[in-house]
Amino acid sequence: MSIKFLAEDDRPREKFLLKGKNSLSDSELLAIIMGSGSREESAVELARTILNSVNNNWHQLSLLTIKDLMKFKGVGEVKAISIATALEIGRRRSAQEIPEKPQISCSKEAYDILKIHLSDLRTEEFWAVFLNQSNKVIHFSQLTQGGISQSIVDVRILFKTALEHFSTGLIIAHNHPSGNKKPSAEDISITKKIKDAGNLMNIQLLDHLIITQNSYLSFADEGLL
Repeated sequence: MSIKFLAEDDRPREKFLLKGKNSLSDSELLAIIMGSGSREESAVELARTILNSVNNNWHQLSLLTIKDLMKFKGVGEVKAISIATALEIGRRRSAQEIPEKPQISCSKEAYDILKIHLSDLRTEEFWAVFLNQSNKVIHFSQLTQGGISQSIVDVRILFKTALEHFSTGLIIAHNHPSGNKKPSAEDISITKKIKDAGNLMNIQLLDHLIITQNSYLSFADEGLL
């Protein structure tokens, strides 16, 4: 029985999307990995049977071989490999250290992160760096790509991204392919618009960088914020 034919309350994938991953039980998570059950059991029921056999312990489940897993009715080689693969990914994840997020304390540190993406372009792009309360980078991304002379910024998309990453601060940046670091009237206008919107949402605009091939201008350093 495929997951899509289960009763709505038992559809792990739909539940994942509607309520989030933390709402899923262990058997529902395993059901998603397997994708389907057997003729006698739904994917969730089969997953529950498998987990019950190892006292609902993921570590014990990871000790089962492919042949062990294939002893369960409805688990063929493909499902067994999928289960073993997911458990191996979990093992490798737990063995890795959480990478340290870079912290930005000045415009030069923001420039060092963004110059790789912006310094050598022939058309303008608009990027944003999203920060937590400690000014550590939690996300950065390209938001727009414009023509030879300008990149139009959608402030709604900028703050939608900020909210999705629970950001409390942000640094925006765009490049000037001409090599001229002087901000245009449009640059100053969009900076004010973003700063004002951020103040309403308690998301502070910390800086706006204009990046050229070999240098940059910081609105914060120049007192333009």
